[in-house]
Amino acid sequence: MDPRPTDAVIAALVEGRCSTPFDVLGNHPVAGDAKSGRVVRVFIPWAAGVTLLRDDGGAVPLEPVHDGGLFQKVFPDEKEFFPYRLRVEDHDGHTVEMHDPYRFPPLLDETRVWGFLEGREHRVHQVLGARPLSSEGVDGVLFAVWAPHAAAVNLMGTMNRWNARCHPMRPRGSTGVWELFVPGAGRGTVYKYQIVTASGRRMDKADPCGRAMELRPATASVVWDGEAYAWGDQTWMERRRSWDPMGAPMSVYEVHLGSWRRTPPEERAGGDNGWPGYRALAEDLLPYVKEMGFTHVELLPVLEHPYDPSWGYQALGFFAPTSRFGTPDDFRWFVDRAHQLNLGVILDWVPGHFPEDGHGLVHFDGTALYEHPDPQRGRHPDWGTRIFDYGRPAVRSFLVSSALWWLEEYHVDGLRVDAVASMLYLDYSRHEGEWTPNERGGRENLDALTFLREVNDTVHADVPGALMIAEESTSWAGVSHGTDRGGLGFDQKWNMGWMNDTLGFMEADPVYRSALYDSMTFSLVYAFSERFVLPLSHDEVVHGKRALASKMPGSQAAKLANLRALYAYMWAHPGKKLLFMGGELGQWVEWNVDGELDWALLPFPVHQGLRRLLTALNWIYGSEAALHALDHYPEGFEWLDCHDRDRSILSWVRWAPGWKDFVAAVANFTPVRREDFLLAVPFPGTYRVVLNTDAPEFGGEGHPVPAEIVTTPGRLHGREQYLELPLPGLSVLYLKRVGDTG
Repeated sequence: MDPRPTDAVIAALVEGRCSTPFDVLGNHPVAGDAKSGRVVRVFIPWAAGVTLLRDDGGAVPLEPVHDGGLFQKVFPDEKEFFPYRLRVEDHDGHTVEMHDPYRFPPLLDETRVWGFLEGREHRVHQVLGARPLSSEGVDGVLFAVWAPHAAAVNLMGTMNRWNARCHPMRPRGSTGVWELFVPGAGRGTVYKYQIVTASGRRMDKADPCGRAMELRPATASVVWDGEAYAWGDQTWMERRRSWDPMGAPMSVYEVHLGSWRRTPPEERAGGDNGWPGYRALAEDLLPYVKEMGFTHVELLPVLEHPYDPSWGYQALGFFAPTSRFGTPDDFRWFVDRAHQLNLGVILDWVPGHFPEDGHGLVHFDGTALYEHPDPQRGRHPDWGTRIFDYGRPAVRSFLVSSALWWLEEYHVDGLRVDAVASMLYLDYSRHEGEWTPNERGGRENLDALTFLREVNDTVHADVPGALMIAEESTSWAGVSHGTDRGGLGFDQKWNMGWMNDTLGFMEADPVYRSALYDSMTFSLVYAFSERFVLPLSHDEVVHGKRALASKMPGSQAAKLANLRALYAYMWAHPGKKLLFMGGELGQWVEWNVDGELDWALLPFPVHQGLRRLLTALNWIYGSEAALHALDHYPEGFEWLDCHDRDRSILSWVRWAPGWKDFVAAVANFTPVRREDFLLAVPFPGTYRVVLNTDAPEFGGEGHPVPAEIVTTPGRLHGREQYLELPLPGLSVLYLKRVGDTG
């Protein structure tokens, strides 16, 4: 019987559209009959000749079947499978020895594959992607990709001279998953999948589960295995398991890694744009953040992304840290070093959409696989991006796995989920007629709700101590409530209402602030309805919104005085804190992603003073339980006076648990100095001014304020005692009782 494949099979191999390569290639019984011997068949398009090397030392040349690179040899006396290697000679006379990928058995755990398809597998990265491993004592990489509507899938890369026809992949039954074990491939191998669609179109795609990617504009995936990295943050990780984010101080420094600081132009190599590396940032950025007393650093997305001006918010590498700043192990080093400095690391994570770049997820197998097939639900009108199909179980598995990957594999301490509102509403940024109500007739995206609850519950169950934070800009109720109470299950929510109201007030000339007074008290009406973070983020200092200092009214000195008052007001307001990089310098120009912070300001005393103020605020906030322990509880806050509208003055108390220890705060939002201001306080005694934003060390004018003040008996604002003190203009004072007059 002629063991030669049919012309149709040969044509499929030669043309790179073979959907069942293991039926043809490798070591098989002749015509399916073991009594007739075995045939070894290989397809290597670039080969001029192939010799089979047996383990017993025999070397047998294979016979050409087709000049496109198909070779075979019949072994009539062999009744059982036998292992072998290949010696391949190219047309230039060079030879190389290799193992034949098509002699190895399937390696994927099909139970876990089905778990992925059914939405039960929460660690897809342990199933799909490129995983270095050994099979039959041979080291290599198992490649696996989900492409259920593909007619064929080919693997190409540095392992086969980027000839996609060399490595057609094996379909795993009806799962839609394709796999191939490639002996000799390993860490650093660069690769892509060539998807052959049902219509015959060919698309070169990066690996959706790839663990590393090339530096843009290159778009291929890179095999990476981080198991060899030796972590040094065991103490932090053990402590994280029992960390209570509710009662702990949390002050976050938000950073875009590429524009914090850059290498000076004169020190750059040709074509280098001056980006720092993860390891350099670990040695420069992290001590800087630690010195200022922040508890966490939050990174704009480091998920691999093709377009620099997207700031990382149009991600394609949901398992790959961007190569702009180094390797995956370099990023591990960054997180490791942060933990050794007792700094937490929060990562912005973007499961709401992905860009339409051809090498990415869009129409991955020729169909709407990752994105929703309905254009009204599958494309974002503002950003020109695709929206995930949250109703597809495999897509939910993919996204939940991505979340766990960063928290477990990279020891990241929390994920800030970007643009949650865009996920929650079917009519988000859409006009009438551009959206279709859900099956209940409402505008809620029910599939997205299911996904958000699933990812939050999974993270809390599997990664104790990890934070899930929502950037949610609407009044959706229960964002940070447990899913068992009908909430979305986030730990925290950015307080966008507080941010908008506060900045609106602070941007106004002090003459008009009395008319806006209620905007500074309104946040306390709802401050404890969610577990809030108070954000002054990157979004507020870009796209013409101006830097924080430039938003403030008045002269340069007045602007900085306003900014100091804003920060002190914010740090004494209930809620965790977040400040975007550069806010500590008092920059006059808004953030430029292509530049760096305005470090030239730092030598000036007023700008040094602003950074010194933030350091003091962080120290007081962290050391005084009254300022953080009850951040999310109404019993931790009490107004002293919220009716001094004409003078634009607010005063309040932050209570520690037990209502004995407290910090009083008073804010004067006009430049008028109040010489004999009366401040009602809870208890009689001696009060010390523990912070004064007008102090010279903070860049203030230094108007005299006594270090300690004794209460005077007398009824004021429902209290039985008050302090009489001078209150500088555009200032905030913190006071703490240090004695009792009896």
